[in-house]
Amino acid sequence: MRQQRGVASCAIPSVSPIAQRGSALHGRRSGSTAIPNPLPWPVVLAEVIKAFGSPENAQRMEEARDNACNDMGKMLQFLLPVATQIQQDVIKAYGFSNDGEGVLKFARLIKSYESQDPEIANMSGKLKAMFLPPMTLPPHGAGTGGVAAS
Repeated sequence: MRQQRGVASCAIPSVSPIAQRGSALHGRRSGSTAIPNPLPWPVVLAEVIKAFGSPENAQRMEEARDNACNDMGKMLQFLLPVATQIQQDVIKAYGFSNDGEGVLKFARLIKSYESQDPEIANMSGKLKAMFLPPMTLPPHGAGTGGVAAS
């Protein structure tokens, strides 16, 4: 997979309370760069979201979606690697390793902040919607495996 360069940064004037407090990961080494303390999570998320919206990356995602044909297995095969690469290209500037493990670490940290900061939760939802298919719950009712009513 080829490397993308020149992802523009997006400045957001406010930093959430969570970003101001930082995380236990801050200051540890990840790859060759220390993750800054405190890391401005809303700014990082905004940059990742903006990267998905760039014309080149939007085209890459659209091609991957077309190849996946709404099949979950094919989405994992075609769409997820492209989404991972787009995220890697942004988060490596914040000290995350430039591989799948760096993206997983980033996702776990964002997930840990979602319940504490509505801005992060909202932005995280937007990011997930860019590459995860919507989940539909099965209908509730008789005959769906639940306890039978008498």
